[in-house]
Amino acid sequence: MNSLAERLRSQTWPAHKQVEATSFVRALLGGQVDRNGYCLLLASLHPIYAALEAALLRQAQHPVIAPVFNSELLREEPLGSDLDHLHGPAWRDELAAQPAARAYAARIAEIERSEPALLVAHAYVRYLGDLSGGQALRKIVARALGLAPEAGTRFYDFGSPQQVGAMAQRFRSGLDQIEGDPASREAIVSEATDAFRRHGELFEQLDRARSAPSVA
Repeated sequence: MNSLAERLRSQTWPAHKQVEATSFVRALLGGQVDRNGYCLLLASLHPIYAALEAALLRQAQHPVIAPVFNSELLREEPLGSDLDHLHGPAWRDELAAQPAARAYAARIAEIERSEPALLVAHAYVRYLGDLSGGQALRKIVARALGLAPEAGTRFYDFGSPQQVGAMAQRFRSGLDQIEGDPASREAIVSEATDAFRRHGELFEQLDRARSAPSVA
């Protein structure tokens, strides 16, 4: 039987590729998203991370959560710091999260109540993405927005490349330490696939939001 890490990677790959094909992600990777569009992205990611990390902290001793929990991965505070720098301290009042982000946060709260083991799926989608593609994205964003080193990109800062690699490997190893029957493991894979779908919805909404004419 394939390891959980391998199953997550292989079985979510089609959904992952669909997300990468969205107009917003293509623009982001091409350095074509301006400061306002990028701030809209961060403002929508913030409630997702806030919900996920509050749940992970509460469930850190859960037998399925414990193998992958690592407080060094937590991103809510760096996200807020980047928004303070890029938009200003009023971002909480001036930048609204997209509906898909609010629905995503609500889903996280729902599964914490009903089946907290599924939180692993959302940790997988977010944190391994941040530790892999997010590292390249940090350079793209800094160049596109003309940012000074380490200014406005704390969200992607996990330390040196060696530290980033070690964190990713620790997370994957933790996934493979999770015990459970085939049905419970399949539920985690299914939830991760749904997480990618939710990201696709969010990026479609962000693409419309950044393209909308500003109101004077």
